[in-house]
Amino acid sequence: MTGVHRTLDTVMTRMETGHVDAALAEHCMRRAIELGRRAAETGEGGPFGAVIVRDGAIVGEGWNQVIASNDPTAHGEIMAIRDACDRAGSFDLQGCHIYTSGEPCPMCLGAIYWARIGHVFYGFSIHAAEICGFDDQRFYQQLALPQEQRDVGQTQVLGEEAFAVLQQYLGRPDRVPY
Repeated sequence: MTGVHRTLDTVMTRMETGHVDAALAEHCMRRAIELGRRAAETGEGGPFGAVIVRDGAIVGEGWNQVIASNDPTAHGEIMAIRDACDRAGSFDLQGCHIYTSGEPCPMCLGAIYWARIGHVFYGFSIHAAEICGFDDQRFYQQLALPQEQRDVGQTQVLGEEAFAVLQQYLGRPDRVPY
C-alpha cells in the first residue's frame, strides 16, 4: 500500500517516535476491535471501537454510541478522545497514538488532529465500511470539493460581529491556546 495507507511493518521502520512494538500494536488493536464488537452486539452503535495509547499504556477507550445516545458525534474515536482527555485533565494528547477498529471518518480525523494525536492505527478501511452503508468515503469526497459545490451549503451571516468576538478572545491575557 502507498501514501497514508501503510502496513504495520512500514510504520515500524518509519515512525519518528521510535520503534513500534508489534505485539503492543496487535494488543491495542484487539482491544479496539473488542470495543467495536461490544457496541454492535449491545445495539449501542456501529462496530467501531478505539483506544488511545501513551507510552505503551491505554489511557482512553471508546466505542460507538450513536444509537444509544442519539448523538451522531458519539463515534468510537471521539468517545476514546473524550475519555483520554478526561483522565489526563487536558485537551492535548500529544505523544499519544490511537488504535481504531475502522479507518476514521472526517469528523473523527479532525478530532484526532485537534487532540494532537501523533499516529492512527486502524483495522478495516473506509471502503470496507461502505459495504455496511457508512458514508465516510462520500464525506471525504464532499470535503474535497470547493465549498460552493458541496451538498451542504454554508452561508456567512454577521461575519464582522462574529469576528469582533474572536478579536476580543485573542486579546485576553488569560486565553489558553489550543
